[in-house]
Amino acid sequence: MEARLNLFGTPSAAKFLKAINSAGQVFSDSTLPTTTQELVKLRASQINGCGFCTDMHTKEAAHAGETSVRLHLVAAWREATVFTDAERAALELTEQGTRIADAAGGVTDEAWANAAKHYDEDQLAALVSLIALINAYNRLNVIVQQPAGEYRVGQFG
Repeated sequence: MEARLNLFGTPSAAKFLKAINSAGQVFSDSTLPTTTQELVKLRASQINGCGFCTDMHTKEAAHAGETSVRLHLVAAWREATVFTDAERAALELTEQGTRIADAAGGVTDEAWANAAKHYDEDQLAALVSLIALINAYNRLNVIVQQPAGEYRVGQFG
C-alpha cells in the first residue's frame, strides 16, 4: 500500500507538518504525564481508524515502558482494571473530544468535571490541546491512507 500523497515531499503539506510538529513540542514541557499522553494519542487514533498513528503510539508507548497488557486494553478501557482514575478520565475526555460530530452536546459536563478532578488547569489545557492535535494528525493520515506497520521508534524525533 502506498499513500495517496507524500506528506513530507509536498511543500505545502511539509510546511504544515513542520508547524504542527513544533506545536507538539509543548507537551514535552507540560506536567501532563507522558503515559497519559501516549494513552490519549493511542485511543484517539483507534477511534479514528488511523493505522499509522496507532502503530506509532503503540510502539512509542512500549518503548517508554508501557506494558503490553495496558496497550492491548486501551480500546476496552472502561472494562479494564489496569488504568488509574486519572487515566480513565483522560480517556473519556479523549473519546468525547474525538467523537464531537457524533454527540449533539460535544463533551459532557460530567466528563469535563471528572477530568478536572485529576488534572490542574495547565494539565487540562495540555490534554485538550493534545486531543485536538492527535485528531489533526489522524485526519491527515486517514485522508491520504498513510500505510501502517513500518514505523520505527523515534523516527520523527
